[in-house]
Amino acid sequence: MSPERKLPIESQPNALPDEIDPEKYVIATYYFGAPIGLPIKDICEMAAVEQSTGTWVLVPGETPQMRKKYVAKVIGIYEGPYPEYSQPKDVTHRHYIVQVAFPWVNFGQQIPMLLSTVVGNISMGGRVKVLDLRFPKSWLKGFQGPKFGTQGVFKVLGVKGRPLLNNMIKPCTGYPPEVGAKLLYEAARGGADIIKDDELIADPVFNRITDRLPLYMDAIDKANSEKGEKTLYTINITDRIPKLMENAEAALEHGANALMINYLAVGYSAVRQVTDDPSINVPVLGHMDIAGAMSYSPISGLSTQLVIGKLPRLAGVDIEVFPAPYGKAPLLKQRYIEMARSMNYPLHHIKPTMPMPSGGITPGHVPMVVEDLGLEIMIGTGGGIHAFPAEHGGPSAGARAFRQAIDATVKGISLKDYAEDHPELKVALDKWGTGKTGFEM
Repeated sequence: MSPERKLPIESQPNALPDEIDPEKYVIATYYFGAPIGLPIKDICEMAAVEQSTGTWVLVPGETPQMRKKYVAKVIGIYEGPYPEYSQPKDVTHRHYIVQVAFPWVNFGQQIPMLLSTVVGNISMGGRVKVLDLRFPKSWLKGFQGPKFGTQGVFKVLGVKGRPLLNNMIKPCTGYPPEVGAKLLYEAARGGADIIKDDELIADPVFNRITDRLPLYMDAIDKANSEKGEKTLYTINITDRIPKLMENAEAALEHGANALMINYLAVGYSAVRQVTDDPSINVPVLGHMDIAGAMSYSPISGLSTQLVIGKLPRLAGVDIEVFPAPYGKAPLLKQRYIEMARSMNYPLHHIKPTMPMPSGGITPGHVPMVVEDLGLEIMIGTGGGIHAFPAEHGGPSAGARAFRQAIDATVKGISLKDYAEDHPELKVALDKWGTGKTGFEM
């Protein structure tokens, strides 16, 4: 008999799911693939012990009393297909969904130690991917979440009943503040609700935050007076700690009305330091840099609904850029929908984060985006505005084309019909078509 089996049942790293107190545990769901013949149950239980109280062998200090309270418990191992009496002879690998319940008292109400526990060394176990995390209400109480959230952003802008339009300044980087201010002005006066820095520019020597912000805010004021609407500019403050907070403070001192952070590059807790600060009372937009490296493998890492969905929302991001399957992103539509649900479905007291699909979106994609995600979203576009033909009005007209596509969609009018009386939309449809579906599957 293995040493594990000599322990009292309550101290063993397994339990019936019915017996787990859901308010005391974070429940992780994994995909696990293994060659046939491996003792899957023993491997899962060993991993549960290693990620909680012990190691690969029982040690003297790991008492039954400690185990009972702090050991993680395997509560489900489900094979797919699910054989009952024999295994097909041609099977070489077996595929499992495994659920492990981790006592959240072990890591507290924070993300770094959560990930150290539920991902940790497990991530080096081969074909292992974290599919989802079920967070109890008791654990979520430790998180403030977004200050503004979806409805707060709509309120700040004074917009109702339609998706918002976000423009990323293009080119991505390499230009001085004066060039960026002109590009911002053109997109804003054409109807962009929010202008964001590209994720590749933050505080470089040729375009400092404190140099460009006054110019950009002047451009926004000018555009707002012309179009009669409000515009937010999310300035990218991404940097090392503590420069991240210094950038945030400098931006606010120079009149910033919104901020932007590459949240995976700096870490969820660094974002939380910004969003939890009571002195920072402007919306924060998050960009999903390096998410593909963490999520896109089908057999390892974490799912996109965690990396891009739930965790940034817990960290307090108000608006979140995420890849859309219509243009240039290699992404299954099912995963895209799951990410958006993780951002905006009810989650106890945590406000919804506004989904901002982006990546090669043109005006012709707008009806698809709304059909998939609804009206309470922000549509992100870069080249779809800045590559609008100069002879037909350039970026300003490109923004108007998007607003026309949004208006037509909200009114239930086909883009083709609406374009008959809206020349900017017609140019966009002639140039890019009515919506290439990209990598959608």
